[in-house]
Amino acid sequence: MKPAAALAVCLCAVLCAQDADTRQRADSDATPATTFNGLRFRTIGPAFTSGRVNQFAVHPDNSNYYYVAVASGGVWKTVNNGVTWTPLFDSQGSYSIGTITLDPKNPSVVWVGTGENNNQRSVSYGDGVYKSEDAGRTWKNMGLRKSEHIAKILVDPRDSNVVYVAAPGPLWKGGGDRGLYKSTDGGKSWTSLIKVGEYTGVADVIMDPRNPDILLASTHQRQRRYFTLVHGGPESAVWRSMDAGKTWTKAGGGLPTGELGRIGLAYSPSNPSILYAQVEGPESKGGLYRSADNGVTWEKRNSFDQQGQYYSKVVVDPHSAGRVYIMNVNIQVSDDGGRTLASLPTRDKHVDNHDIWVDPKQPDHYRVACDGGVYESYDRAANWEFKANLPIAQLYDIGLDDATPFYNVYGGTQDNGSFGCASRTKTTAGVTNSDCFVTNGGDGFYTKADPKDLNTVYASSQHAGIVRFDRRTGERVSIQPQPAKGDAPMRWNWDAPSFISPHSNTRLYIGSQRLFRSDDRGDSWRAVSPDLTRQLDRNKLLVMGKVQGADAIQKNVSTALYGNISALAESPKQEGLIYVGTDDGLVQITEDGGKTWRKAEKMAGAPEDGYIQRIVASQHDAGTVYVVVDNHQNGDFKPYVAKSADRGRSWTSAAGNLPEPGSVYALAEDPIDPKLLFAGTEFSAFFSNDGGEKWTKLNAGLPVIQVRDIAIQKRENDLVLGTFGRGIYILDDYSALRNVAGDSLKREFTLFPVRGALSYIPASPLGGLGKASLGEQLYAAPNPPLGATFTYFLKDQIRTKKQQREQREREAARKNETAPYPTPDELRAEAQEEAPAVILSIADAAGKIVRRIEGPMQRGIQRVTWDLRGPAPTLPPPGARRNANADPDDEDSSFRRPTGPLALPGKYTVTAAKRVNGALTPLPGSQSFEVAAEGPSTKEDRQALAEFQEKTARLQKSMATANLAAADARTRISAIIRAIDATPTLAPKAREEAKAIESRLRAIQMALQGDDVMRQRNEATPVSIQERVGAAAGAVRGTTGRPTKTAQEAYQIANEELTQQLAQLRRLMDTDLKNLEKELDRAGAPPTPGRF
Repeated sequence: MKPAAALAVCLCAVLCAQDADTRQRADSDATPATTFNGLRFRTIGPAFTSGRVNQFAVHPDNSNYYYVAVASGGVWKTVNNGVTWTPLFDSQGSYSIGTITLDPKNPSVVWVGTGENNNQRSVSYGDGVYKSEDAGRTWKNMGLRKSEHIAKILVDPRDSNVVYVAAPGPLWKGGGDRGLYKSTDGGKSWTSLIKVGEYTGVADVIMDPRNPDILLASTHQRQRRYFTLVHGGPESAVWRSMDAGKTWTKAGGGLPTGELGRIGLAYSPSNPSILYAQVEGPESKGGLYRSADNGVTWEKRNSFDQQGQYYSKVVVDPHSAGRVYIMNVNIQVSDDGGRTLASLPTRDKHVDNHDIWVDPKQPDHYRVACDGGVYESYDRAANWEFKANLPIAQLYDIGLDDATPFYNVYGGTQDNGSFGCASRTKTTAGVTNSDCFVTNGGDGFYTKADPKDLNTVYASSQHAGIVRFDRRTGERVSIQPQPAKGDAPMRWNWDAPSFISPHSNTRLYIGSQRLFRSDDRGDSWRAVSPDLTRQLDRNKLLVMGKVQGADAIQKNVSTALYGNISALAESPKQEGLIYVGTDDGLVQITEDGGKTWRKAEKMAGAPEDGYIQRIVASQHDAGTVYVVVDNHQNGDFKPYVAKSADRGRSWTSAAGNLPEPGSVYALAEDPIDPKLLFAGTEFSAFFSNDGGEKWTKLNAGLPVIQVRDIAIQKRENDLVLGTFGRGIYILDDYSALRNVAGDSLKREFTLFPVRGALSYIPASPLGGLGKASLGEQLYAAPNPPLGATFTYFLKDQIRTKKQQREQREREAARKNETAPYPTPDELRAEAQEEAPAVILSIADAAGKIVRRIEGPMQRGIQRVTWDLRGPAPTLPPPGARRNANADPDDEDSSFRRPTGPLALPGKYTVTAAKRVNGALTPLPGSQSFEVAAEGPSTKEDRQALAEFQEKTARLQKSMATANLAAADARTRISAIIRAIDATPTLAPKAREEAKAIESRLRAIQMALQGDDVMRQRNEATPVSIQERVGAAAGAVRGTTGRPTKTAQEAYQIANEELTQQLAQLRRLMDTDLKNLEKELDRAGAPPTPGRF
């Protein structure tokens, strides 16, 4: 090949200015997405299973400090060898990561290539190259936005401005930014060094460690379509440059020629004259090749060549040029330069490996990136440690059950099986890995619980490997339909759809190319349809612009048999009205349970051969159905949502202003409001209040990520997302969104309906609050706040006087005007102003105010939670902190803030007011809600508890008052004694009186607080009043039952003794101390506290 002419790739200023937020089209009538930032998603992981990690980038001076490139979950960083992880890429334009590189001269400069560097069926795309100059805190897109996939980035160790990028280019279509690119100005502009063909990019590039001008690169010709893969061609080859990429020659001398696939390259760090190439090729051409002369000539060392669409990386051990690792299902390792291979030990470790890091200082220390996440070994792979705190599961599908008090979320993941996890827990730790359980293995897909028997769960693996799982016993029964004698072979989708009929919990449906039905929970099946697909011959369809031959490299590998059912739904309103979607663009409809069928193939502008991703049959109208069409596997990233109001006879678009690029993967319809829809797209979640005409991004708390599936928990009004790379996210109680379509967002203030609250005492099963003493590495996703959550809308932020002035100054500056300088009175008013606030008042059924709490005062929808307790009897100490999931009455006082008694179950009403300049102004509206009880306690038990807690709260207030008064008296008497000593005109008797008062005060404080002198000597001391009060109050902190007799006795004794000591303290302060202070006044003694 002649070297490609140097082609300057200028970065368009408009493109450089883009970021993730610009994906949403401007709409002058749309409500800004920031209005809904108070509705925040929370993650529940899981992390007991992780997801595909492509690559490591390890700090050269500290191996505990490293980055991981997650295939579809962004970039993560640890500075403590995986004890904690920080996501760094949550708000960037892509979540799919192909490669990551640290600048050799400055490891704080991080380069990331987006778009996964694999060519398998679930691969996601990127938007070019990113650079961070502050160790991942901030990022800038450096161009090559049309590359879609980046395989490697190299930085010249001599000059940080010289950067090479290997771009395989778009997988699903031709063109784009593909080839080898070079920048000499730190990524500001790029020059094309290798450009071969429409479907050929560069899969790898390596640099001679001794002479960075010597480069080797591998070109790769490939295209994937939904129906097939062709993973090579005549343009795949190895190229060599001796002049930093100015000129190139094709490497030969022993390398295979003709049609080849992906080729991975590696230098030996210990002997850079030795290179290895892992070549994908037909028949005997593929395998491991070695060069001992820097790539001039090559020798085939081994014929190992498997699954190049997943694996091509070869790594040379830094300690030995002959020890080579080949990434694959099991890592292949050689100690003789590749002549012989053996599997690296993988006991208790996930397979499907993509990268290995060998510690340059310790040859027995490995880290491996694989489909299961990150693993580490310190004994040369004899044993492995799993990083069980990296929540990057790739969810295909999710399901929910109706368990009480909290439902479970079920999910099926890429290569990590199917599972269920608690949506929240009654513990202070939150949702941990132990709150999850596995339902099936393999690649996980549809997982649904029987709505009438929650212990029965149907879980699918790839190609309809469906089982019936019993949670009680752990048993799994395979219930996959089998072809009858003489039937055509089954064509199962990789993600074969199935569902439980909404009309019978024992009736199941599942689709191959035909629809099957079972009425006995999968024990038997019968076909209820003919072949519902187009029945196209995929071997006659164009790939890379032509019909490919039978021997094309990896043809059809890792691809489902074309012509299968990809989506299913039955109308909840009409039994037997079933919709079937196919992978070749058809929607088939039966209204009689499968006796007759009709098809729809043109749906509101969606491509006719688009993949039918989801079908949602309306819960409100039997004639209404939604169809999601995904065409990204044809290189088309537009959103397609079609709606029919006549059972599929005619269609309109419901995609509205959904952003492009951004394929749609999921859709859900609110069970109450038929116009409220939710969509999951390539990069986020959206909602629409008008049936799909206008969409608003719903992403508070949600990273940029593919939302693959959506489910609604009807009882709780929770929106649950299954993401492809960041696990499960939950928006607790989204019901406020049902009320934002009308005038509610035009009013000054709107208080939305309140979901009923559950009252219980959080447990601490780990031995303390949160993670207790188990270390930060324990994964725990926080529960939502315990209590009743109030949601409200503020049209405008309630601003302080200073904020109002600053806003006027900014507006004046925008107009090139000068705002008036504030007067001294105005500045003093700003300094003295009480902060404005929204005050929410909670009243019981009798109208008694039981609590007031402050809420956020920013513009938009806001939330605040009442913890279902009355006001605390005492104020918290300054700076007191509290675990968000903590038991508010935990005995560990270092974590405890004062809390009030539990509210009784029953009806409550919340109202709101705004406090401005100290004045309260009522805000419109009120909402009533129910507080329910959880636990074995009866109504009478709780009533007794409430009465006791009220008494103990009063006692705690009296105790706190006594302690404060005694401390004040101690301060005053100490100062009085010093003042007497400084006043010679006072008689000695005055000092004697003062010391007598001081002695009585010590006795009172000893009775209140205990004998500190003897306590410090570890001697037994009489029980203090404070200890008795603590015993009485503490006895009911962790229960909802009635107080024990011991607690009641402690209260009784404490109350009697405190009454006595308070009487003595009042006499001391109100009479004796005041008389002594008057005597000091008459004598002209120096001032002391309390005298004025």
